[in-house]
Amino acid sequence: MSLSSSPGDGIQMRMNSWQDGVAGTNCPIPPGWNWTYQFQLKDQIGSFFYFPSLGLQRAAGGYGPVTVNNRAVVPVPFNQPDGDITLFIGDWYTKSHTELRDMLDDGKDLGIPDGILINAKGPYRYDTTLVPEGLQYEIVGVEPGKTYRFRVHNVGTSTSLNFRIQNHNMRLVEAEGTYTYQQNYTNLDIHVGQSYSFLVTMDQNASTDYYIVASPRFVSSEARWHDVNGVAILQYSNSKGSASGPLPDGPDDFYDKYYSMNQARSIRMNVSSGAARPNPQGSFRYGSINITQTFVLKNESPLRIDGKRRKTINRVSYSPPETPLRLADLHNLTGVYKTDFPTMPSNAPPRMASSVLNASYKGFLEMVFQNNETDVQTYHLDGYSFFVVGMDYGEWTPNSRGSYNKWDAISRSTTQVSSREGGLLFWCRSTT
Repeated sequence: MSLSSSPGDGIQMRMNSWQDGVAGTNCPIPPGWNWTYQFQLKDQIGSFFYFPSLGLQRAAGGYGPVTVNNRAVVPVPFNQPDGDITLFIGDWYTKSHTELRDMLDDGKDLGIPDGILINAKGPYRYDTTLVPEGLQYEIVGVEPGKTYRFRVHNVGTSTSLNFRIQNHNMRLVEAEGTYTYQQNYTNLDIHVGQSYSFLVTMDQNASTDYYIVASPRFVSSEARWHDVNGVAILQYSNSKGSASGPLPDGPDDFYDKYYSMNQARSIRMNVSSGAARPNPQGSFRYGSINITQTFVLKNESPLRIDGKRRKTINRVSYSPPETPLRLADLHNLTGVYKTDFPTMPSNAPPRMASSVLNASYKGFLEMVFQNNETDVQTYHLDGYSFFVVGMDYGEWTPNSRGSYNKWDAISRSTTQVSSREGGLLFWCRSTT
């Protein structure tokens, strides 16, 4: 099996983007070979993860944590926690990644996953009619009164998940390398590819265990979706009883369409704290920088191209060339790719193409994602972070700029775009 593994979801490969690992920068690693990554983290901190980035191989595993700690000269904006706990949550299918890839190539949906895993383990038997006996499940051991940093990553293939810990508040402190404005959540939507850090204090009755839950979000009303839950156990050191009763409720968008969007809007940057550098995160005045280019990118339901159903953005479905883009760029090879990717939506015939956005070096870009599908979409900008300055339902217009958050928008590498007329707006600086 050929493999290309990204060294970290959100890690910025400054001055060495050819080490990035994704399709178009590295060739696949041949069977029996290995590849050693050499890169500098420079001024980055936070919670990331590595994963295979070609051919839907992430569905087969191969991921792990990348945790970057502060330098000693930069204070952390919270008391040092008593422990550090990493949790990987994600959907899981009994089909192999090649079978799943073939389904997508045939224009089919992946459908309901066979399970939701937490640290690659099945659910605790919270319901004897839904969960069979004998499954291994994750147990997180804790001490009463202690505070732990939970680093939670959605490493799944396609399913947004709601994460919660029964009866415990989660204080959000970091998102993909940016310290956040600190506030408590009882649950949080974590979309595919996203990472968060929470501080959780063990302040509940220590004589019993508690559920840790990851459940699907934004799915159909089909009953089987509600039977697929990832469940681990939070276990106090002196616990004498198992977790029992129903799982803690997650949000219900039937009653509140804006719940998830308002929750995402509430995640903001802590402008007064330093991150990898002593100077405050807010000292980068992104809101006062002139925009050099604007891209409006619209994704639609699959369209038929050359007899197959394909996903498109601005009516283009990307076709990776045989030669990695960075090699073609380095050696000035012609005909490998074109810089003709449309900057605005159109009604042009859909096409397959090795077409890339033509961004200016060191420019400051405004990118708008318009989701016209019924599913939530997750977008990841590899090797960069960007400021999520706004999101809303409806079509974006230049007048939408009046509602941008130009002060404390979260800077991150992966974000969601709500389904059917949901729009996301972000700025990023092109530096490589």
